[in-house]
Amino acid sequence: MKHLTVKQRYTISVMLQKGYTQKQIAEAIGKHKSTVSREIRRNCDARNGAYRY
Repeated sequence: MKHLTVKQRYTISVMLQKGYTQKQIAEAIGKHKSTVSREIRRNCDARNGAYRY
């Protein structure tokens, strides 16, 4: 499957809040680090930089 699941997006959110790196998050959800980077960039709040899943 090419798209991220809701569960994977939730995992990204939680791990970001806990201070994990994008590489660590990518390994945890089984996706490439560039996929995680794009997901974060596309879904960050412009006002405060918080990730919205």
